Amino acid sequence: MQTEVIRAAGDEGLNPLIPHPIEILLAALFFTILVILVKKFIVPAFEQTYAERTAAIEGGLAAAETKQAEADAKLAELDRQLSEARHEAARIREEAREQGAAIVVEMREQATAEANRILETGKAQIEAERQQAITSLRAEVGGLAAGLAGSIVGESLDDDARSSRVVERFLAELEGAN
Repeated sequence: MQTEVIRAAGDEGLNPLIPHPIEILLAALFFTILVILVKKFIVPAFEQTYAERTAAIEGGLAAAETKQAEADAKLAELDRQLSEARHEAARIREEAREQGAAIVVEMREQATAEANRILETGKAQIEAERQQAITSLRAEVGGLAAGLAGSIVGESLDDDARSSRVVERFLAELEGAN
């Protein structure tokens, strides 16, 4: 039965693979109308959306570049401030070191002055005590010498002038012996 249909179609002279000219004409007309509608309504909407997206992306890139420039500027400012702070800290440390050295020198000078004052006071006190001891020893030695001389000589040396001469001579002999 299929062969009969093919033969019947073959008898008419129409090829089933080639469409009728009216169909080609109608397809071309519909395709043209479709292209015109797409160009008039759809393409402008796509173009507008594309332009908006491009503007948004470019605006975003510009904003990002601006923000990056601001961040770089702030970073540079912070680096500068950090550098200044480090220099200031180094200067303060150096000043503190110098002040500490000055304080140490001043304290040493004060300690040396105080030690010298105490030493001079001690020397003066020792000298005063030595003079007092010498005076006291002279008086005692003088009295003992007068008593001893009186015992040896057999006469009393109650006379102050004579007793002083004897004591002075005795002490001079003692100092000469030393």
